[in-house]
Amino acid sequence: MRESVLSAGIDIGTSTTQLVFSRITIENTASMVSVPRMSIVDKEVIYRSDIHFTPLKSRTEIDGDNIRKLIEGEYNKAGISPDDLQTGAVIITGDTARRENASEVLKSLSDFAGDFVVATAGPALEGIIAGKGAGADLYSRKKGAVVANLDVGGGTTNIVVFQNGEVIDTSCLDIGGRLIRFTDSTRKVDYLSDKMKKLLSKMNINICEGNILSHVDAQRVSAKMAGVLEEVIGIKAPSDDLDLLVTDNDLRRDYHINYITFSGGVADCIEKAGSSFDDYAYGDIGKLLGHAIADSKLPLKKDVLKSLETIRATVVGAGSHTTDISGSTITVTRTALPIQNIPVLKLTPEDETLPTKKWGEVIKRKVQWYRLESEEQELALAFKGPKNISFKEIQDLSESIIYGLENVKQLIIVVENDLAKALGQTLRAKLKLNKDVICIDTVKVKNGDYIDIGQELSKSKVVPVIVKTLLFNY
Repeated sequence: MRESVLSAGIDIGTSTTQLVFSRITIENTASMVSVPRMSIVDKEVIYRSDIHFTPLKSRTEIDGDNIRKLIEGEYNKAGISPDDLQTGAVIITGDTARRENASEVLKSLSDFAGDFVVATAGPALEGIIAGKGAGADLYSRKKGAVVANLDVGGGTTNIVVFQNGEVIDTSCLDIGGRLIRFTDSTRKVDYLSDKMKKLLSKMNINICEGNILSHVDAQRVSAKMAGVLEEVIGIKAPSDDLDLLVTDNDLRRDYHINYITFSGGVADCIEKAGSSFDDYAYGDIGKLLGHAIADSKLPLKKDVLKSLETIRATVVGAGSHTTDISGSTITVTRTALPIQNIPVLKLTPEDETLPTKKWGEVIKRKVQWYRLESEEQELALAFKGPKNISFKEIQDLSESIIYGLENVKQLIIVVENDLAKALGQTLRAKLKLNKDVICIDTVKVKNGDYIDIGQELSKSKVVPVIVKTLLFNY
């Protein structure tokens, strides 16, 4: 049993907007005598768009109309219609995610990802997606090592750390190639980010918009940012500059990083450091930042692995690596799908040690955390679940879930272990079709995540799932 689905990835970043289409192949990897186990066995990028500068109306607004025209043009070039897609991600990343109308622009683009739409942003998720697009997760799994990917873009540097293929840490810093921009080759400053103004002031570089930044000072600030990257990776002791430039949280640094990879637009400048190409050709300090990173202690103290993607890492990650699939023994009310942006309420390991009869009170109490003022309640209840469960325990568990979620619109259950079929069927029988039931398994989530579940794939009897760690966490 083998099936291919088409996925779109659209990344609207600080500097560039781009799109990819990927083909994801799903296959039954179980033996003939076993319960089917559907797995993603191949991911292939089949179309890469041109790289466009992200159009802005102003410093605080994205030009949604022109972005839509760009994306429509790329769809036409690829010969693909939104109706051809089964899954996808539309992501606003970096400094662009902080624009006033970011959420509205996402909504206006949602139809470009077909019936199953994902609209996500946030530094942790962006870093994870870029790291997967760069191949850092694969390197860490193959080498049994800790690999950090630094996605150095126009407005931010998103860092993700993988150990044996799993994410163990993330961070984001206001370090990027377009935080200082110029009107022309004279280096007349057209834009300075707030963080750059503070950093330049600390360095006693007196510059403001409209003035000319000297080549020496441009090199100094680029070297300073590269030095802060040395600090966050653990090569140098952390300083006040690191505190200034961290946007969400610092890395923990309670582990040893064996390898690093680089992605993002600046990564290409790291690889091409030393070329005779005009340092200010892009009207910013991106090339100088790339040179500074190449000359820093990062490649001296850490083994650098060649990324599978650089400037396209995020969009390739969005198109190919955001999607997981459920187990093949699931229960879904088909008319209830697709669903998007459902908050996850996960029971703790301590909760799960209680007898299943007592889960109902725990669930009911925790549902209050997600209580909304005016909208009908929606959430996904998640738990690990026992590996082996008796008929009586399934009955007790179902009754507890129904009791705990009595004020919830529909039952969306996400279980790590393989029991969604039995649990879902029991829930449906006890509810007598009074509520829709979506019960999936072999998917890992945590509190604070959001989940999207797409239409059931016709041949495979599985559903595409995207777990989103952060939404606009600024």
